Order: sequence, then C-alpha cells, then structure tokens
Amino acid sequence: MRGTNRPPSVDALARTLGEGPVRLRVMAARSAISRVRSTGGDAQELALAELARMSGAFPAPAVNMSGTVLHTGLGRAVLAREAVGAILQASLGHAVVELDVSSGARGDRQERVREYLVALTGAEDALVVNNCAAAIVLCLAAHCQGREVLLSRGEMVEIGGSFRLPEIVAASGAVLREVGCTNKTRLADYEAAWHDQTGAVLRCHPSNFQIVGFVESPAPEDLAAMCRARSGIFIDDVGSGCLVDTTAYGLPSERTLAEAIAAGPDMVVASGDKLLGGPQAGLILGSSQAVRAIAKHPLARAFRVDKLTLAALAATLRLYLEGRHDEIPVWASLKRPLEQVLRDAKRLAKSSPGPANAVRAVTVVGGGSLPGSGVASWACRVRSESPDALAQRLRAADPPVLGYIKDGHFWLDPRTATPDEVRYTCRVLGG
Repeated sequence: MRGTNRPPSVDALARTLGEGPVRLRVMAARSAISRVRSTGGDAQELALAELARMSGAFPAPAVNMSGTVLHTGLGRAVLAREAVGAILQASLGHAVVELDVSSGARGDRQERVREYLVALTGAEDALVVNNCAAAIVLCLAAHCQGREVLLSRGEMVEIGGSFRLPEIVAASGAVLREVGCTNKTRLADYEAAWHDQTGAVLRCHPSNFQIVGFVESPAPEDLAAMCRARSGIFIDDVGSGCLVDTTAYGLPSERTLAEAIAAGPDMVVASGDKLLGGPQAGLILGSSQAVRAIAKHPLARAFRVDKLTLAALAATLRLYLEGRHDEIPVWASLKRPLEQVLRDAKRLAKSSPGPANAVRAVTVVGGGSLPGSGVASWACRVRSESPDALAQRLRAADPPVLGYIKDGHFWLDPRTATPDEVRYTCRVLGG
C-alpha cells in the first residue's frame, strides 16, 4: 500500500487497521483517504493516526504552560476537586434534580445555586443558563423584545468564534441603537438617544481588550438611576463573574458581582467559568421581578443547564461561602509563590537539550478577564533555531504541552501546571 499513487478503497484500508470497532476503522480510513487525495501522504499512517485520535478521550487532557490561566482553547477554568467530585456523584446514579423529596412533587433544579448566589452577591434572585451570551439573549428577549436597547459604541464587542454583540442583540428580538463614541460615551448620550421605543440599556464588559487614554463612560449607578426614571431596564454585563478582591492577588481591581448588584441594575450577567472558577454557565442576578419574568420565558428552557453543571457550580460556590476560594485552581494558580514557579522553570530549563534558562515573565489571566493584566511569574525560555517546530513537537505529545512563542524564543510558564505536569513536560522537552 506504501508508495502507491492511488489510495486504496475505504474497506481495504479499514481492514488493515487492526481489530478495533468497525465503524471507527471505517471513519478513520475515509478521513485518511480524503487527506491523501487533497494533500498526499501515506494512507495507512494517516488512518492509524486518525484512529488513535478518534479512539482517545475527548476532550483530551493537556498541559497548560501557555502563560494564560483561563485559556479558552483549553476549557478556561480548571474545576476544584470538590466540583469534580460533585459531577462524579451526580453522574454515577440518579440524583435529586427536579424533585421535592418531602412532597414527591416536581421541584426546582435551580434552588441550591440560587440560594448560594443570592448569599454571595446580595441579589434578590438568580437564574443560571448555559453561558453568558445566552444570559444576554434571555434578558433582552424577556424584557426588550421589539424595543430598542442602547449600547455604547465602545462596548460593541466581538467575542470568541467571531460572534458579535450586535448579532446577539438581534437574535433576542431587540433592536440595537448605538450611542456615544468608541472612546467616550457620556450619560448625556444615553439620555439623548432615549425615546418612547427604548426599553433598555446594555452595559457590556470589554472582555478581551482595553481602551486607554482619552476615555470616558458613565458610572453604572448613574445608568441604573436613568433607567429607573424612564421605566426602562438596565442590564450590566460584568463578564468575569468575580466574587473576591482581585488586588489581594496582585491584580488590578475587578468589580465583584456584589459591587455590581449594589450599583442598582435590574440585572447583572456574568460567566461561570472565568474568575468565578466554575463550569461554563451564564449567571443572571437581579430583582425578583426581573428574574422571574426571565425564568418564565420559553427560551429559558432552551438555555437550561443540566445536573452536571449545577453540581459543579454549587460545589464551587460553596467553597466561596466557606472561605476556601484559594482552593479553586484559578485562584490557587494566581496565588502560587514565585519561588515555586522559579523552581519549576529552572527544572524545565535543565531538561532542555538546547540552551534554556529561567526568565522573569507575566502570567495573564485570560478568558476575557482583566485584559492586559497579569501576575509576576517565571518561565523557561528555550532558544531554538525553529521555535515553531519546537512548539509543534510539544503539541504533538500525548498529552499535548502548550507553551508560547515570544521574541523569537519558545517559552513554558509553569505557574498553571501541577508537579506531575512539570515532570512530564521535562521528559517531553528533553526527548
């Protein structure tokens, strides 16, 4: 089969791939033959590699030494052990999800996470959906469908996967109206744009970019007061879902969910898998009236979270209630002592077959949280004639190791890695 110009048939190639499940062998053969026809290569080698990929765990584990704590490509927040245990417990058997065990009647799957979120933020009520974009769509669909929503031009963001906030607003049935300028939007801009078809103001967290210098935006308290005076609603998207003082970790101050609620909006929305450190989820916090109307909307069913998300989120929130948030991996990584990170960076440098040394670096938060900010760190800088090839070699390991390329060198930041992951990366780098 090697060296032939024409690839074999799917069935013939599948028969050469061992005794594994027929369907997987056929899928691997078909994929390999397609690649041979488009780019060339050895059909059997490609098919074996494809079969191994399809037979492996998904999502596959990975080692994060990218210098980014909340790496979107790697699933953002690593869950706390308690959250993992809660998922396992909820998965292995039946669980009380939507059942009132005292009466035998149907229960409320959101009850526990609602109680925790209300206690942690001071909100009157809370609802959890499957991500923050869904939270925005649901808020607008329930409260502003067919009416205008005012959004600053400086907050008209594009999120991951090329989805843009104007498109998300349109999907809700609301009508977007732009106000202000990219760098300056004043309260007077919102007041001038408001008319009898205006239903809401949406304030959007800038997520993964910064506008600095000649900038201005109104305080959320002022936007909340303006909306109340006009019988409209104010939705504040705070993005990261932060529940603690970020300055304690050497980071700039990030508004917490409690501070956002205290400013008086009708609704605050945030993500569960960023600085909160939990599973992917969209949090909707606000007044009982506003949240109840959202919960009754038909889209609330479409955006409903399952028992595994609820289990992980409840366990994560309970750590905050118990004052144990430093055990949540995102905060544990950010708080890790510099001397430990330096020790690991030196171990990595020592294992490199080529020139390498430990160099001061910055670990960024990532995941659309605190853009441009990070904490002091140490990284292993590897000098290589081809840093791209070195990066590709480490990504090809099983599990893959992700570093980053900067200033013509390849870097590995061990702040987010476990001791076992550091030892493994030393072996891969030295191999």
